[in-house]
Amino acid sequence: MWSCAILSLMSVAPLALSLNTRAKAIANVTRLKPVYNFGRNFLGLDKCNACIGTSLCRKFFKEEIRFENWLSAGLRLPPSHRKTYIANYTGDTESWKPVVISRLQSKYQNELSDRKICTSASKKVACSIENVLRGTERFQKWLKADRLTAELVQSLPSPLLRCPSQRLLDRIVRRYAEVRDSGSVLMRHFTDRDKLRLLYTLSVNTHPIVLQLFPGIEGWPFMRYFGSCGRVIVTPWTKPIREFYNASPEVTADIAYQLLHITHSLRNNDLNYFLYYTSVHGNMFGTFEDGRLYITDTSTIGIIDKQEDKEFVHEVHCEKDVFSCLASDCKTDLSPCGKISEAQSFIKVCRDLLSHLLTGKFSSSPSLQKQTDRFLSLCSDEMLPAKVTLEAAGWLMELLKSLRPCDPRFEYRYPECKYIKGY
Repeated sequence: MWSCAILSLMSVAPLALSLNTRAKAIANVTRLKPVYNFGRNFLGLDKCNACIGTSLCRKFFKEEIRFENWLSAGLRLPPSHRKTYIANYTGDTESWKPVVISRLQSKYQNELSDRKICTSASKKVACSIENVLRGTERFQKWLKADRLTAELVQSLPSPLLRCPSQRLLDRIVRRYAEVRDSGSVLMRHFTDRDKLRLLYTLSVNTHPIVLQLFPGIEGWPFMRYFGSCGRVIVTPWTKPIREFYNASPEVTADIAYQLLHITHSLRNNDLNYFLYYTSVHGNMFGTFEDGRLYITDTSTIGIIDKQEDKEFVHEVHCEKDVFSCLASDCKTDLSPCGKISEAQSFIKVCRDLLSHLLTGKFSSSPSLQKQTDRFLSLCSDEMLPAKVTLEAAGWLMELLKSLRPCDPRFEYRYPECKYIKGY
């Protein structure tokens, strides 16, 4: 149905400009009406229903999502090998927001997984991947199921599904944004197409699922999920945390504090879920223009339901199938749920991120730097008992909290910090 759709790629102002300036630039370009037509393959619509969804396609085709001006004056398509593209998004054609258009896998990884699908059915390199996936034993079970159960997601590689409770699986179905009538824990309103898209997404990369499960509007430190079209999703643009490694001590203290605070909130929250990192990197976190920090890549986040026993029966090693290998070589090095320490996330943050932010940052105050280095060393050492790690992370968080300045550079908490102690 999207075969004749057209997306116009517009040249707009750089991200460094204010949103008002950017909106004016887009308006000026709109009057010129340069157009570039292209088909379904750039977005991955030609691969549906082995895709994420189509909830945002209308926005693309109504020109309410436009690529940035690095596309060049000739309005050529951006390089297809990229995983992310800077763009602008509007809901009223008057105000524009910087966003990121992302693929869950690179072009090479997508091609590789598509070939795996064909070869799994002894087909040629090119085949109808949707037909092959529909014919698998796993998907036939999905077709007959009214409720998402652990059996239906066993052996999928994501840490999100390493040991899923029924409560978590029900939440996945209830919050799934790519169907019209979300809200029920039953999948009776899911079409065959909906079920295949959800299974494909859970198999390739659960990042969009986590954004739907725990939206930022409810207080979670995750980006907003605008929606998907084919094999791309759209989320807000942020500045990666790695760009703050050489920032001033005041800025890095604020970023480091937010990192530890977010990690603490994932461990202790009202829903009684324990969200933990299996790995962290410099592009996993980013800040909005107001300075608030968010998790921008949730693909390496695992979840344990604290209302369940970590050793419960859902964690079994069943036979792998093609869905188990779409995003990997069928090998996983995830730890058993019962061996996940509550200190694991803090160890990874202290060792792999805070070390870049805080090492030598307070050299003008030797005593402060020494204290910071001591806490950082303790919370980075995986050989220490979890209690020691958690205490060191807490001490470091309190120290950083006292170093955060209260000024307009940090709009997310200014001017409230002038009147509310500890904000």
